[in-house]
Amino acid sequence: MRCHAKAILRLLGVTIILLIPVAGAAELQTLPALRTPIPAPDFNLPDDSGNMHRLGDYRGKVVVLNFWATWCPPCRKEMPSMERAWRLLEQEGVMLLGINVGETASAVFEFTGQYPLSFPLLLDLEGKVVKDYPVTGLPSTYVIDAAGNITHRAIGSREWDDPALLKILRAIKAAGNKS
Repeated sequence: MRCHAKAILRLLGVTIILLIPVAGAAELQTLPALRTPIPAPDFNLPDDSGNMHRLGDYRGKVVVLNFWATWCPPCRKEMPSMERAWRLLEQEGVMLLGINVGETASAVFEFTGQYPLSFPLLLDLEGKVVKDYPVTGLPSTYVIDAAGNITHRAIGSREWDDPALLKILRAIKAAGNKS
């Protein structure tokens, strides 16, 4: 009886271990809303071409703000889906900004040779902006509504062109149009 119980427990343990990645993968496509939206800290950062971008200049648009680094495997994994999402959302008035944390323009330029990206990639060379946001790991993404408030936060990589995530972003935009 004891051997049979041990075998069942082992089998159950293996089943649970095998299900964890599946459950985690499904969860990754969520975009958790903040209980209470908070004002997004403004910033002024150069992009990889030297053009300045101020968050306040995008007021009236939904902004997807992604903190990332070239050395971060999950960041690299999600970049192609961010580019696909950008191509879908750009014409709809949703802005996507990638904020590279602590790397030079040349490092970002080299990265975009392997991962062609057309949305703005901003450089937080000294890590000042990343400190103003509650970033606990890379990648971290914040969704800012048209009024300039952070409404959603995602930690870890996502497939940004997933229909469920696109639906959330479009709903945030639609809610801003009603205000």
